[in-house]
Amino acid sequence: MDSGRDAGGVAGTVLIPMRFVWTYGGRSVFLCGSFTRWSELLPMSPVEGCPTVFQVIYNLPPGYHQYKFFVDGEWRHDEHQPYVPGEYGMVNTVFLATDPNYIPVLNSDVAPGNSMDVDNEAFRRVVRLTDGSEVLPRISEADVQISRQRISAFLSSHTAYELLPESGKVVALDVDLPVKQAFHILHEQGIFMAPLWDFCKGQFVGVLSALDFILILRELGNHGSNLTEEELETHSISAWKEGKSYLNRQNNGHGAVFSRRFIHSGPYDNLKDIAVKILQKEVSTVPVIHCSSEHASFPQLLHLASLSGILKCICRYFRHCSSSLPALQFPICAIPVGTWVPKIGESNRRPLAMLRPTASLASALNLLVQAQVSSIPIVDDNDSLLDIYCRSDITALAKNRAYTHINLDEMTVHQALQLGQDAYSPYELRSQRCQMCLRSDSLHKVMERLANPGVRRLVIVEAGSKRVEGIVSLSDIFKFFLGG
Repeated sequence: MDSGRDAGGVAGTVLIPMRFVWTYGGRSVFLCGSFTRWSELLPMSPVEGCPTVFQVIYNLPPGYHQYKFFVDGEWRHDEHQPYVPGEYGMVNTVFLATDPNYIPVLNSDVAPGNSMDVDNEAFRRVVRLTDGSEVLPRISEADVQISRQRISAFLSSHTAYELLPESGKVVALDVDLPVKQAFHILHEQGIFMAPLWDFCKGQFVGVLSALDFILILRELGNHGSNLTEEELETHSISAWKEGKSYLNRQNNGHGAVFSRRFIHSGPYDNLKDIAVKILQKEVSTVPVIHCSSEHASFPQLLHLASLSGILKCICRYFRHCSSSLPALQFPICAIPVGTWVPKIGESNRRPLAMLRPTASLASALNLLVQAQVSSIPIVDDNDSLLDIYCRSDITALAKNRAYTHINLDEMTVHQALQLGQDAYSPYELRSQRCQMCLRSDSLHKVMERLANPGVRRLVIVEAGSKRVEGIVSLSDIFKFFLGG
């Protein structure tokens, strides 16, 4: 380990040893900052056993400091630590309190390709600041409005046609298909929803999703402890949809028809309208359908538009001009976005739902429906993240007809996850389901991760302990930018 270096300062000033860490590899890595008057490059040494991790300890006076890294001849900053625009471009920042009895550590959260290791085992301590909490800037209303206006202008000027891939496939199901077979197809194809085609009407009439399977399992569970394959095989998708409408009328209490109109869009609808439709109708995807005649005959299913695809367009467009969106430079805890545990961030008007691995599958399914969320963090007794249970995980029960011999009250969440542990390949790596971030991560970094295929939310955790602090989803990002 390197010996501590002294920052120039007034005699008698209390100096605090500060460990700077660069975890992203390189051949030669140097540190430079305001504490060297930006005129000296401090060499960083690789950590034994971790060739991609470099470190240096430097004694700093209390106060606010800026720094950057010089890696293989290029200036870099750590996007996993607080950073701001400065005189020397994007620079990392740190505030040190007067306390010479500890060595603060600057950690990076996620190594490439490893979504579960939030920080390197060798560096589990976090920067301790004035009152034991991070001192981070709060975003101004002006920065929010500028960012919203530019995002809105971009979305309004681009259409769903731009979401269509050069090649790909879309899956649609016939409404006369048995429910049992339909969910086998969803599982085998690695998808969690599909549009429904009515051959008699010659049109698309709805969508079958993982939520339907959850409701079916709960309804069947109310009529017996064992779910039988025959019960699902005797119900077609159309019969289930009719039964669902009846249940909705009963729950409505007035006997009124409570059916949902088929939600879709055309290839030339703008992206803002599609995003707003997804948020307002509380759906995960919107089928993009093209009709070759003015009478809507011969409809063609082109694509399934989602917030993930729209966010990818945003990230691609603003990748080289992200500074034009001021909000992107702020850490997510400084922005009103996401759902947080109390006293960590803004609560988004609802508690953060979490479960222990020993909780019953029935309680998990009830929570997914009642709390109207798409996923639940699974935590240990210290609220440290172990896994995540999502609505789409329910399709894993279609594997080997598992739903024919389970009891929702007796099966635990852990057992359900084990049952489906190999159900995400090759379509979705299991690590993609449980992506994490830190509260100090910038909104830009969070958006880049959420734009990756298969990533629908990030769990916000405390560095080292992985204690859950919040969760930020695709819909949270769009509600923020679209003023929802």
